[in-house]
Amino acid sequence: MQRVRCWKTGLQLLKSACEGAAKPSTSRKYSHLPPQGAGSFGLLFDIDGVLVRGRTPIPAAKQCFKNLVDRHGKYKVPVVFVTNAGNSMRQAKAEHLSHLLEVEVTPDQVMLSHSPLRMFTDIHKMRVLVSGQGPIEEVAHNLGFQDVVTIDMLRGAYPLLDVVDHNRRPKDKIPPTKGLRPIDAVILFGEPIRWETNLQLIVDVLLSNGNPDNVWNAARYPHIPLLACNMDLLWMAEAKNPRFGHGMFLVCLESMYKKVTGFDLKYEALIGKPSVVTYNYAELLIREQAKRLGWTTPVKRLYAIGDNLMSDIYGANLYDHYLQASQRTKAQMQAKSGGGGSETVEDALKMTSAELGGASGVYGTEGDLPEGCSSILVCTGVYSREEGLPSDPAHTVKDQPTFHGHRDFRFDPSLTEPTFLVEDVKDAVELVFQQEGWPLE
Repeated sequence: MQRVRCWKTGLQLLKSACEGAAKPSTSRKYSHLPPQGAGSFGLLFDIDGVLVRGRTPIPAAKQCFKNLVDRHGKYKVPVVFVTNAGNSMRQAKAEHLSHLLEVEVTPDQVMLSHSPLRMFTDIHKMRVLVSGQGPIEEVAHNLGFQDVVTIDMLRGAYPLLDVVDHNRRPKDKIPPTKGLRPIDAVILFGEPIRWETNLQLIVDVLLSNGNPDNVWNAARYPHIPLLACNMDLLWMAEAKNPRFGHGMFLVCLESMYKKVTGFDLKYEALIGKPSVVTYNYAELLIREQAKRLGWTTPVKRLYAIGDNLMSDIYGANLYDHYLQASQRTKAQMQAKSGGGGSETVEDALKMTSAELGGASGVYGTEGDLPEGCSSILVCTGVYSREEGLPSDPAHTVKDQPTFHGHRDFRFDPSLTEPTFLVEDVKDAVELVFQQEGWPLE
């Protein structure tokens, strides 16, 4: 099978998909131009641990967003919510945030972990098995996938596969296998409810070349394409301690596949924070927000506010490095007057394919990319209030005893060091406005 080729037309494909995704929302325009002499910037907000803990808003969040909108409820600066959650539609997430924060949040301001899958058009016509919870079949169709099979559909077609839970085993007469056309690719949207069922059936599909009716064949390697959204090992809800995220499910799947076959599980793409492709998409949403505000100059800087060192901070810093490499690549290309020989963004950064997540060096040639992306760590989530702010200025938050990032990402301690460390999201926004010379009223 031909392997998936992502991002065929680079930025043009990403831009058209981004703009297309924004069409259902309101088309009204309003003007909030940057103050004279002030910088133009955009804000990227994580949700869990920054704005909410489970279903409970963090107190500082409501006040923060009251300051971010004018008396008409219109945003003063471009705002996008970038979450690794993926078990809902953007419309539902926007309505939920609007209710919690008491300001209007539109779907085109919301980016879920799976949002960049809109651009992976090469697999939209494939028969894909999807794993997760919530309306994932609807989510998959909304992203452009045309032939979707859920774990429940697969389980129903092959009733002898899911036997860990004795109560779910076939009773008395063994039902016949209905069979399905072979699966072409597997997409992991988020943590499922019954891990044992999903782990078993996904391994069945990978080892049978998409047809669970076949005998396992570990020698057929690499397996069919596998894409995963949301690599968060842990996340913060109402409990005092972090909860397992989809990253933990991926650890289980990787370990099982390796144990059974002796080979490493291969990902066609890893999507969601901290991959660069996620921030590329978020930047385009910021750009669209800036247009609606009436801004005519490019957004110069992004500020990413999060609570998780290995997704929010690592991702924002990785994207900042990517932007710097893009600037260098652009300068080299201009110096050579379009001649060959200049290094690509990937060469400049020595990034792994997992960290790029499918993003292409073509972005480095775009003149309206931001100049940088600053990371802001808050102490209301995974990096908790109990850990607090360092009392010794020489101490840094990157001194972690264990690496909580994904297997395919390098551990670069410098990427887990935030540009700024504050108590909560209100402090974060006040800091940004002060940095950029904006009044916060």
